Amino acid sequence: MTTLNISLPEQMRAFIESQVSRGAYSTASDYIRDLIRDDQKRKDREKLESLLLEALEGGGSREVTPEFFERLRERARRAIKAKESGTP
Repeated sequence: MTTLNISLPEQMRAFIESQVSRGAYSTASDYIRDLIRDDQKRKDREKLESLLLEALEGGGSREVTPEFFERLRERARRAIKAKESGTP
C-alpha cells in the first residue's frame, strides 16, 4: 500500500470521523477507499451503458429467441466436448 496525503475542510473531516465512530468504517482510510471503489463501479456502469447504447444505435442487432439460446448452448456444448477431447 502507498500513502496519499489529502487536505479537507474541517466539516468533511468531521463527517468522516463521525462515520468511523458510528462503526460504519474501521478507519478514515477505509471510508475513502470505499468512496473510491463506489466511484470506480459507477464509472464502469456508465461505460457499460455507453457501450450498450452504442451497440443499440449502431444496428446489426438480432432478435434473441429461445432458438438463439439453444444454438448458443449447442455451440458451448461442442466447444466443451472438443476441449475435453483435446481437439481444437
